[in-house]
Amino acid sequence: MCRVDQHRTLLVTLAGRDRPGVTRRLFAALSEHDVVVLDVEQIVVRGRLVLAVLIGGDAPEQLAEAQATVVSVAAELDMDVGTRFGADEDSERRRNRVHVTLMGAPLVPAAIEESAAVMAQRGGNIDRIRRIASYPVTALEFQGSGVSVEDLRRPLLEVAARHGANVAVQDAGLDRRGQYLVVMDVDSTFIQDEVIDLLADEAGVMSQVAEITHRAMAGELDFEESLRERAALLAGLPVEALDRVRERIVLTRGARTFCRTLNRLGYRIALVSGGFTDIIGPIAADLGVADVRANTLEVVDGVLTGRVVGPVIDRLGKRTALEAFARQYAIPVRRTIAIGDGANDIDMLEAAGLGIAFNAKPAAQAAADTALNVPYLDSVLFLMGITREEIESADLRDGISLEESRKS
Repeated sequence: MCRVDQHRTLLVTLAGRDRPGVTRRLFAALSEHDVVVLDVEQIVVRGRLVLAVLIGGDAPEQLAEAQATVVSVAAELDMDVGTRFGADEDSERRRNRVHVTLMGAPLVPAAIEESAAVMAQRGGNIDRIRRIASYPVTALEFQGSGVSVEDLRRPLLEVAARHGANVAVQDAGLDRRGQYLVVMDVDSTFIQDEVIDLLADEAGVMSQVAEITHRAMAGELDFEESLRERAALLAGLPVEALDRVRERIVLTRGARTFCRTLNRLGYRIALVSGGFTDIIGPIAADLGVADVRANTLEVVDGVLTGRVVGPVIDRLGKRTALEAFARQYAIPVRRTIAIGDGANDIDMLEAAGLGIAFNAKPAAQAAADTALNVPYLDSVLFLMGITREEIESADLRDGISLEESRKS
């Protein structure tokens, strides 16, 4: 048997109609020669097979004989064939490897063309492309090499923004297969509502709460001041109103699928919110969320006093919570994902291994590693390399129909 010599290789590519037996036939023919297999890639797209095989041999004549056999097999199978002699340069390119996830609804060709150009201009190569979702967005994963995450992230974000797409750039390493901690903001991220507005509606103080919110947005009040002022307006509201507000909450589309999938994988999910534990806690428990950090409204004799008790969860409090959860579960911060939409989420987004601005305000988008501007929370799964087919197969196995899966 020959020894592997990376300087003597033959790359074989077969392409044509897919049917059973093609792969077996090619390798049966190669087994007649004194060669070794160095690499294999195969893909079937819409019934068309592309099979690439890199083989090595000790002597040029061994590879030449194998080449003649491959050409004969291709003719027998009525397939196109390409062959190329050379050296295996793959080990050099593997030193820098990245995953680029590009998604859009729709995803236009120009977004792909410009993304590929950015990678090429920075010395990178696209080694493989696969579709990871066709619903609710079209999502493609590019596996690349020869370029760093830092060189690609900002230029690709600019490309995506021009074409109404979303992109994430991550290192391709062992960490992608490890356990993750996912920490999410709640209002307008995990749920579609603003809890304080729903409470204000119950108390009949919507206009007053809106005025305080406006002052906070204008920088006249910090978060804690605005929270305490708005909570004070709820004084006298019966505790039963909290149940009514909870029933009015509308989850962000895909939130149930998102939590269900992460729980299957053993990931940890936590919610951090400037809202209120009494509203969020039961919803989180129903979805298998491991931890919640939020503010607590004081209740005396079945009535809200208008006071917030305990530490206030503000911008710094969210970051502190993420770091505490990571320590609690012994998960490195580099394997944490933070998802949020507002200025209060910026510290958390910057601290996480991957900060995702979800339908976010400009300041949060600027601070995050990537931005998702689609209304589906389960799209975050695609950034983690989880495919729509894997999600739906797991749901079907658990008795959840395709229609139910796509609605949740």
